[in-house]
Amino acid sequence: MKKYILILVVFFSGLIAFSQQQKERPKIGLVLSGGGAKGFAHIGVLKVIEEAGIKIDYIGGTSMGAVVGGLYAVGYNAAQLDSIFNETDFDELLSDYIPRATKNFYEKRNDEVYALVLPFNKYKIGVPDALSKGLYNFNLLSRITRNVRHLRDFNKLEIPFLCIGTDIETGEQVVLDKGNLARAMIASSAFPSLFSPVEYQDRFLVDGGVVNNYPIGEIRKLGADIIIGVDVQNDLLDRKGLNDATKILVQITNLHSIDKMKENILKTDIYIRPDIKDYGVMSFSSGKQIVAKGEEAAFSVFERLKQLAGDLKNYEKPKLKNQGDSLQIVNINCNTLKNYTKEYIYGKLRFKPDTKISYGQLQAGINNLNATENFSAIDYYFEDNNGNDDLNLVLKENPTDTYLKFGLHFDGLYKSAVLVNMTHKKNIFKNDVASFDVILGDNFRYNFDYYVENGYNISLGFKSYLNKFNRNVEGQITNLDFVDLGIKSLNVNLFDLTNEMYFQTLFAQRFLIGGGLEYKYLNINSGTLSNADPVIDKSDYVSIFARFDFDSLDNKFFPKNGWCFSGDIHSYLYSSDYTKQFEPFSIAKANFSVAFQLFKSATVKIQSEAGFSVGSKSVPFFNFILGGFGYNVSNNFSHFYGYDFLSIGGNSYIKSLLTFDYEIFKKNHINITANYANIGENIFQTVDWISIPRFSGYALGYGLETAIGPIEVKRSWSPETNSGYTWFSVGFPF
Repeated sequence: MKKYILILVVFFSGLIAFSQQQKERPKIGLVLSGGGAKGFAHIGVLKVIEEAGIKIDYIGGTSMGAVVGGLYAVGYNAAQLDSIFNETDFDELLSDYIPRATKNFYEKRNDEVYALVLPFNKYKIGVPDALSKGLYNFNLLSRITRNVRHLRDFNKLEIPFLCIGTDIETGEQVVLDKGNLARAMIASSAFPSLFSPVEYQDRFLVDGGVVNNYPIGEIRKLGADIIIGVDVQNDLLDRKGLNDATKILVQITNLHSIDKMKENILKTDIYIRPDIKDYGVMSFSSGKQIVAKGEEAAFSVFERLKQLAGDLKNYEKPKLKNQGDSLQIVNINCNTLKNYTKEYIYGKLRFKPDTKISYGQLQAGINNLNATENFSAIDYYFEDNNGNDDLNLVLKENPTDTYLKFGLHFDGLYKSAVLVNMTHKKNIFKNDVASFDVILGDNFRYNFDYYVENGYNISLGFKSYLNKFNRNVEGQITNLDFVDLGIKSLNVNLFDLTNEMYFQTLFAQRFLIGGGLEYKYLNINSGTLSNADPVIDKSDYVSIFARFDFDSLDNKFFPKNGWCFSGDIHSYLYSSDYTKQFEPFSIAKANFSVAFQLFKSATVKIQSEAGFSVGSKSVPFFNFILGGFGYNVSNNFSHFYGYDFLSIGGNSYIKSLLTFDYEIFKKNHINITANYANIGENIFQTVDWISIPRFSGYALGYGLETAIGPIEVKRSWSPETNSGYTWFSVGFPF
């Protein structure tokens, strides 16, 4: 009996000693400062901390330190964080990129015509409150923190966590340790002017680095005995170093925190400062090098870190196993909106309550809402509903309903042009948009569009545009015999005024089907005809039309994947008939293109077009005209490499194009194109259209993606003419 009692005493004595040892183990807090892209160094430090076998008990961070620290607190280990940041496209993050495929046709045009968009209110031009709403970043963080989407107390994370925000209204520090984790990290890292302020728990917050870039005191209060601190904050720069707006803004922020940082360094037990003076807050392309600098700095104190691990068994942080990438949405709740109904919101989200969706579908729906520009802020969070989810939307309606938009373009057909646009929403109805383009330059033009958007229901609109230019052309767009006139080409002034009443409907945000009634006034004259009537045509035309469009290309000008199709038919029923030759006829055309990547940076685009007229006789001015490059394709004009502008034509054609594009470095492209065509009068009435192409051309080009649109130069040639052309196109075509 005494033997068993002795064994029990020894057992419990050991248990008590072990418990005391456990109790006496110092609690380790990790403090991560803000520093933009320099915060990648935190990942390198975490790698070394894990190698030293240290278990972190508390984490506090600011700005990028909040993002890295918050994800580490969720359960990701350092290797996983490294993968996440390597896979993130920071250009898209900073620009709040909205995938083109999620936008409707009106929104696509907005991005592919206008280089600058400014709010216009009470006859004053405004500026956006920031370059980005931060929605792309929020979508990303919401997806990768989905394991804790229902958690509202950060002390209950795998590692208790807090971060710092700044109340921009009061200048006060706000400790963020409760609420939605993804939103808290966004608020802490909302660098002023780069990201919009974040409304969070009735506070209006920006980057916490403004007031406290190193929350050591707050981590001490949580119970940390020993602090490991990582400092990636900039030192103050001299006037030579303050050579851009970002550096000046960072300097202003650091002016208030540099002295406090010096005090905090003295309170830090193991202070780690990576040597990243050669990098800036925007050096996201240097992520790997900055991570390595963090590892290097942490290895310089590796022995002290090993001592901190003590005699206990080395801790190994496991990989986080993420929950499945799907959500069963039971309810969709939204705050009360003045101008938009639940049906409108459901239509943009493209899913309804009691639907199973992926995070990709959720993000596409949120992007659809963002693309409308009807909401100045978009927030969402989830609540548990018996193991499923309620989606709660918090939308802030955009008070701005008027915008000024600008564009700039040059090509060989329309020459130089400056575009000024005014767009106004909610004119007559809550869901209408009026847009008026004025194009100034060598050829004055305008484009007016009034559109009542009804989502998946029938939408109505009115469009009016003026198109005019002066150009030497050959006989395909006139009814004149150039041989009889003794000339090879004609200098033509074209004036085209068109008005349309149309209806259309969208489904799945990508498909458009519609039709309507069109009135066109066409005036074509030439000063070359000195011995004849200079007026070639001066007629009114009335037609009905139908169209179908689909577009999933990821980029209109330099696509890497996706496909698009457009089909159009016009039936011309009436003409005032200046030439006395009009008979009713129809014109049908279709265009198909597909793009895909062969390998990284290399893309192939294949395009086919065809068109023909139906009727005993068509009007030559509506013929299909090929030639040139860089101009906005309208009516029945189309690019064709190897031939000059408007140089070949006919009432029917078929054309194919193959382009190989290689992105030699970011946003810089070289490409080679081959195009072939058969075009003429009624070519589809025989088998001639499938014969060897009569026309061919080739082009070698360079393209640059810029804020004003693509800048391209092409050198083209054709074996049929043994002549070549060099074309320049600058800016978005319009």
